[in-house]
Order: sequence, then structure tokens, then C-alpha cells
Amino acid sequence: MSFLHTVVAFVVALGVLIVVHEYGHYLAARLCNVRVLRFSVGFGRPIALLRRGKDRTEWVLAAIPFGGYVKMLDEREGPVPAEEVRRAFNRQSVGRRFFIVAAGPAFNFLFAILLYAGLYMAGMPEARPVLAEPPAGTVAAQAGLKAGDTVRSVEGEAVTTWQEVRWRVLQAALEQERITLEAARDDGAARVVTLDFRGFSTDEVERDVLARAGLGLFRPPLAPVLGAVVSGSPAEAAGLAAGDRIVRANGKPIGTWEALVEAVRGSPGTPLALTVERGETTLPIEVVPEAVPAGEAVIGRIGAAPRITAADREAMTVHVRHGPLASLGMAVAKTWDISVFSLRMLGRMVFGQVSWKHLSGPVTIADFAGQSAQLGWISYLTFLALISISLGVLNLLPIPLLDGGHLMYYGIELIKGKPVSERAMELGQRVGLALLLVLMAFAFYNDFNRLLTG
Repeated sequence: MSFLHTVVAFVVALGVLIVVHEYGHYLAARLCNVRVLRFSVGFGRPIALLRRGKDRTEWVLAAIPFGGYVKMLDEREGPVPAEEVRRAFNRQSVGRRFFIVAAGPAFNFLFAILLYAGLYMAGMPEARPVLAEPPAGTVAAQAGLKAGDTVRSVEGEAVTTWQEVRWRVLQAALEQERITLEAARDDGAARVVTLDFRGFSTDEVERDVLARAGLGLFRPPLAPVLGAVVSGSPAEAAGLAAGDRIVRANGKPIGTWEALVEAVRGSPGTPLALTVERGETTLPIEVVPEAVPAGEAVIGRIGAAPRITAADREAMTVHVRHGPLASLGMAVAKTWDISVFSLRMLGRMVFGQVSWKHLSGPVTIADFAGQSAQLGWISYLTFLALISISLGVLNLLPIPLLDGGHLMYYGIELIKGKPVSERAMELGQRVGLALLLVLMAFAFYNDFNRLLTG
């Protein structure tokens, strides 16, 4: 994945989400007959400017792309002609001001709902919820789950994909509670088992919950045949190509793709002698796996993917498609679940129950944008939906300078019957700026820490 590819994917994602958010404010202002002076994507010096409409609204593309704003007519920011006073934002009722400000985050949630609904209707190939053998001593092993078990329901609700199982288990682990699964064996016999997460510590929640619980995806044994080689990877540099079958690694027989992966992972930065079958020819090829940090360990990686046949894909995935109404309902439920989960995580960060290392900044988001775009349009749209929800949740936090801070002021105004004083708002702005700077500092620190440690 090239740097340019990542930048383009990130800029497109950022631009789309900013436009969606700010258009919510813009549309609500127009509905309330408030004059919009400028709709800006980005901050700072305008790169491009276009005036349109009877109000001659300025549509601006600015130099600094991290955000945007909708500037409305407001007596607090300059003189307003007498004939336009009724269209000033500050002259609107508290209900209208609340509506205009809340419309930005609301559009982020609506955008996510529409994306998820579209994906559900189009159909998404997802992993089947078939379990691998759980390691001894794990929660799954203690519950009696076995390799080949298919999860049919979680807490009485039917599931058809691994992602559904993963999401429900993650929530249960975070809340440190028990959860029931209905699992079916190959012979069709079904039974209900209970996974008990009441003893899970915060550290266990912060890492791969499913792996620690002993829940892994069943993978049919794949042949050690390369299906694709990443451009610029150690595999390409060594001369490996799609279709090559690896039969030996450092003299040891390789019978499955998993055996090859194990050999590669165990040789970070060390030459690995491979015996390769290419058509009717057997070739000796030496590859030096790239050393990649993985937590506290360092593993090898050569940049190659297995060849997956149609039969393999059928055994591992299921294509899920739903009707319009069902898709819309599922999209609303998913957006709600992710929003609530995000708020819970933020709350646990504030109270020290979950590490702040989970806070991500623009570098990590750009990396995910590039990776999801490389995986295809379904992954990229799913990424956009998730980030749109995160943006909506973040903006609703009661922090001055954010939409949620303004909504907090309007709520106080409704209770008191008069606006918050200028002095209180000024102090709030300072506190809000300090909080945002702290959050940004944590986010950038985490970004660079991930870059340095992998």
C-alpha cells in the first residue's frame, strides 16, 4: 500500500464526513430561515471560493483540511443590517438554535445509517461463525465449545456471521458479565453454553478479547500456494510469484499454509530457504522476511497471501442480504449500538478503567482509511460509517467549542429562562480548548507510539 494511496483514501474520507456534518448545520439553518454567510470545508486561507444563491453564500475549500464550519449571520460577530436582523442566528429561539447545532451530529448518524442499510441490502460476504478448537483453560473451553461448533444465537438472538458474534462477546467482556451462546455440532445437535466474563480484567478487555476467551474462527486447511504477492514486498524481491507452491522451508516439509506462516513468522530478518514448485519446475528461493513488531514480540512477514479456492471461500464465508425495511432497522440498531459502546469506552477512559492508548488520531485514521480502501469498497464504506458515528459522538460531548458544548448552553438557557453570561461562555471556551488540546495530545502520542512500536 503506497503512501499516496493512503493519503488519497484519508482525504476523501475526511472530505466526505466534513461535508456531511456541515451540511446538516447548513440545511437546518436554511429551514429556520437563518442566513448562511459561508460553508467551508477546512480552515484557514481559501483555496477555492464560489458564491451562489440569493444570499450569495460563500462555498469555500480551505487550506487546512482538518474540519470545517458553517458561518451564519450573527450580531455578536459584526453589524447586521436592520432588514436582516430577523435572520441572524442569535435572534432565533433557543429551540431553533438547538435544532441547527444538533443537525450536524445528527447528519453523521443518518449518513452511517444509510451506509449500513445500503450494505445490508447489497449483501456482504462475511465469515461464518464456525469455531476453531479453543485452547485449554480458556472461557470457551470451560464452557465446552469444540472445533467445528457453529454459533446460531447469542442471548437468544439469531446470528449468521462471525462479526455479530464478535460484537456481542466484546460488549459482554467490557461489561464483565455472562453471555449465553447456542452452538450446533456437525451432526446438527444444538446446545446452549454460557461464557462467564465476570472474572475478566481490564487488561484482558483491552487486548484481543476473543482470543483470550478461546474463541477463534475455524479455517479449513489451505494448501501452501501463493495466491497473491504484494508489490514491493520481500516475497516479490525474492522472486516469488502467484501460483508458487512452497514444499519446504529451511529443509522442513510444508504441508499447509499455516505451516508456512509459522515458518515465516519465526524468521524475522533472517534468510529463509524455500523450496518452490512452479509448474513442472522445482526452484530454490531465499527470502528474508521483514521484521514486524507484534505487541512485545517481533515476527516475520513476506507480503504474500494464500490461494483460496471457491470451495474454501464457501466453507469460510456466507453472503448476507436483507430487504429494505429489515436493512434500515438493522442499520439503526447497529448505529445505536456503536454509539453507546463508544460512549461507554470514553466513560471508562475518563474513570481509568480503560487505557487512553485506545484514543486514535489522524495518523491512525489515515492508516485505516488506506487499508480499508485497499480491501475494497465494502470495507471502505464500513470504515466511513464507523468514523461518521465516532465524529457524531465526539461532537455531542458537552465540551465547549464542540456542538455538544453549545447544546449544553442551550439546555441551561431553557432551565434558567435566559442565555448563559458572556463571562461564563468565555471561561467555558478556555476550558473546552484545554480539554481538546489534551485529547489531541493523547491522540497524537498514541499515533506516533503505534508507528514506532507497530
